[in-house]
Amino acid sequence: MNRTQKIGLGLAVLAALSYGAYTTGKKDQQTGFATKDSKKAELPEIKGSDDVDKLVLTNADKGEVVLEKKADKWEVTKPIKAPANQANVKSLIDNMKELKVSEQIEANATDETKKSYQLDAAKVVRVAAYKGADKKVDNLFGKSGGRGQVMMVDGKPGVFIASGYSSYLYTREVKNWRDQEMFKFDDANVTQLTIDKKGSVFSFTKADKWAGTFKGTAIADMDEEKVKDAVRAFKSLNADDFGDGKAAADTGLDAPESIVTIALKETTTDAGVTPPQKLTLKVGKTSTGSNRYAQKEGDPTIYIIASFAADWATAELPKFQKAKGDAGAPGKDVAKAPPMGMPMGMPGMPPGMPPGHPSH
Repeated sequence: MNRTQKIGLGLAVLAALSYGAYTTGKKDQQTGFATKDSKKAELPEIKGSDDVDKLVLTNADKGEVVLEKKADKWEVTKPIKAPANQANVKSLIDNMKELKVSEQIEANATDETKKSYQLDAAKVVRVAAYKGADKKVDNLFGKSGGRGQVMMVDGKPGVFIASGYSSYLYTREVKNWRDQEMFKFDDANVTQLTIDKKGSVFSFTKADKWAGTFKGTAIADMDEEKVKDAVRAFKSLNADDFGDGKAAADTGLDAPESIVTIALKETTTDAGVTPPQKLTLKVGKTSTGSNRYAQKEGDPTIYIIASFAADWATAELPKFQKAKGDAGAPGKDVAKAPPMGMPMGMPGMPPGMPPGHPSH
């Protein structure tokens, strides 16, 4: 190889190295993650397990949520004491079991580094899991990019890339960590629905079909499908929010706008016989929009129910009647069609005559 060829080969190698550095830099720029400290050695174990009885979650500057397992049920113990949404807690624990570190991108994170990766106190999402006093994991999650989820592990200086993280499972509002279920029943088992609006009472009873009265008088043109809709509004009733600490006078639950009572027949399943039940719901003032405060009989919790159920609880008589003009309903006005050959909307005009032209 002569001198010229050696120089040419050297330039080619240099160009290849420069291009590699450029593309790596571009990739880091696009994902927001540097790779100068990237390595696979000594990666921490961040996977969670089912064997925990306490979870502490911090979502940036939104405060701390503590979930604790008492007997076989999870409870929210901070910032409020309340039964927890068991399914949401299970989803979180299941996701923690999927977490895995793939690489390290910084060996020693500075305050500036943490801020750039959204691992600072104002942005970080943190979850610590315990079994008794033993801390099992303590993971901090920040920015997400094309290569994965940026994270740190408490007690370790490095910044890592992890896979398996689903942020929405960790960043729920407090209300969504709580048990929001109010009623759950099979609408086929309902035998009676009563809506008492301060003495103006709707009473619906089901035999073969639904029948209804309002203030003791049979409802004219009652629409059975609308009664079924009303029952369905309560069959899987969940709270939209909670009114913790509100005075009864503020919620209107000291003098409710409506009291809804649902009677359920006796049922037999593999689990045994469930005797007849009555479910009672007090519905008070509006909270936001058309949502209303509500309270179940025997439960001091102040719930907020969405407008769909609230509107049925405070319905007026026409909401349960057939709409005027319904197909087949008495008194339906059917508009007469224009004579054959006459353009629609042009009464009196000879067939085929274009609008705006007098006949000759």
